[in-house]
Amino acid sequence: MNHMSLKIDGSLQGSPCECHSPQQGIALMDQMPDVPKSASCCGSGHDVDRSPLSAFERPGYAILPAVADFIDTPAGEIPRLKSRLALRDFLLNMGVRLNIKRNDYQIAPGLYAVGTPHAGSPVVVTANYKLSVDHLRESLSGRDAFILILDTRGVNVWCAAGKGTFGTAELIRRLRESGVEKVVSHRKLILPQLGASGVSAFRVKKEAGFEILWGPVRAKDLGRFLDSGRRADKEMRTVRFGVWDRMLLIPVELSLTLKPALMCALLLLVLSGIDQQGISFKALWERWPLSLLSIVMGILSGAVVTPAFLPYLHGVSFSMKGAMAGLLTGTSFPILFWGEEGIMGIVSLMLITCAISSYLAMNFTGATPFTSPSGVEKEMRRAIPLQLAALLAGVVLWVVAGF
Repeated sequence: MNHMSLKIDGSLQGSPCECHSPQQGIALMDQMPDVPKSASCCGSGHDVDRSPLSAFERPGYAILPAVADFIDTPAGEIPRLKSRLALRDFLLNMGVRLNIKRNDYQIAPGLYAVGTPHAGSPVVVTANYKLSVDHLRESLSGRDAFILILDTRGVNVWCAAGKGTFGTAELIRRLRESGVEKVVSHRKLILPQLGASGVSAFRVKKEAGFEILWGPVRAKDLGRFLDSGRRADKEMRTVRFGVWDRMLLIPVELSLTLKPALMCALLLLVLSGIDQQGISFKALWERWPLSLLSIVMGILSGAVVTPAFLPYLHGVSFSMKGAMAGLLTGTSFPILFWGEEGIMGIVSLMLITCAISSYLAMNFTGATPFTSPSGVEKEMRRAIPLQLAALLAGVVLWVVAGF
């Protein structure tokens, strides 16, 4: 079968159909050009074309290329995921890294399979963030296993563990609802190490009867973990935040800055035209590009330079590292524009750049192994007032410099 059914996450509790609306079901089917457009995963009040694919349809499912078919288990039929990603998966994953539909990139929680699992096959637990599921199913290529997907509202394991959605209560509830105990003869679950902060192994054992084995940090090491008797070596346990990991975060961070950057640019557009005569279009034309450049430099410093050179920037906190990156890039202003702007204007541009860079650098605190929630909160309480003060001082100096 070329297409499979993937359950859509249902936010409408108690609804017999888990698509958000009939229109959503139809829209999802529209993504598959060879699926009859009259078919829908939700009742829409219209007749449904009973195509050959209807044998694989279930209430609340839409035909998508992530599930191969369904398999019979003592707990009922469950979807079998493909272990190889299709071109469409790669394109969608690339889009998510560019912040395209990132907040709705999830699949329904529940019990899935890869390969041809049996009663002795491992049960691997993950979040219902589609990118996490893709990494996991790809790492299980050529293997037989069950995958238990928790409802983390489309958030990855690490962040969901901190938020509590990848947690003890959700795991126990999902174990009971999915009927895993009927499917496997053992009572062991493999959870990702980065989910440990959200799950109490003692409670899961006591209330659900399953023992938790902590798997490797990265999904790509799961095969080696299984082959070594489900034991993790030091390499599997080590959390790294290398340059490639940091660079992968840059597209999302840049996309998140577009709207606030536009607002700042419009504000400086107005302020750049203020001089002794009031509003001067000549002053606006000459000064606004420089102020706009300070915003661009601040964004590049905080969202590109900081993650790229993170270990080499001075300071312990991310806000300090971002400020240092902003200061380094801001030195180009006195070199290039000293003749166009006096010292007050140059200082203003550097303050704006440093404030923006410092603020954006703090976005990486939630994506590194170097910080804790309490440490992040403490840093933000200290840094944000200073960043606002620097930004305000820079804006005021920019206006004064126009006189």
